[in-house]
Amino acid sequence: MDGRVGNLAATELAWFKSSYSGTQGDDCVEVALTEQAIHVRDSKDATRPHFAVGREEWSRFVGFAAGA
Repeated sequence: MDGRVGNLAATELAWFKSSYSGTQGDDCVEVALTEQAIHVRDSKDATRPHFAVGREEWSRFVGFAAGA
């Protein structure tokens, strides 16, 4: 696996830290948005593989998590 998603390498994605991540550097999640998907990775080890979900699935997840 070369870290590519479609035509984009993981290093080409515009990653940003989740607003729910702590300020102490622990439990940090980063996301990157593309037209096709939302990409998610652990900011503590950006070299590890990330995963992607469709925008509709991400919307349902965020709605579920907000209600928790």
